[in-house]
Amino acid sequence: MSKSIFYHAGCPVCVSAEQDIVNLIGASNVDIVHIGEDRTRIAEAEKAGVKSVPALLTPNGNVLHLNFGASMADVKG
Repeated sequence: MSKSIFYHAGCPVCVSAEQDIVNLIGASNVDIVHIGEDRTRIAEAEKAGVKSVPALLTPNGNVLHLNFGASMADVKG
């Protein structure tokens, strides 16, 4: 994986964090995944270790959970 992946669910906390991440690391360095709209990516996020969104998966596989917005259970529900 060469890019970071930012997972979010579209809530105001997530959208604010998305804007900050893009400003910090650049749009070309991050894939934005709105799991509220693309529910097929939920299993991928969970397999990577995402427990809540917003979360940033780094290129080396670390998950950085940011400013708690929603648990994955809430997103799946």
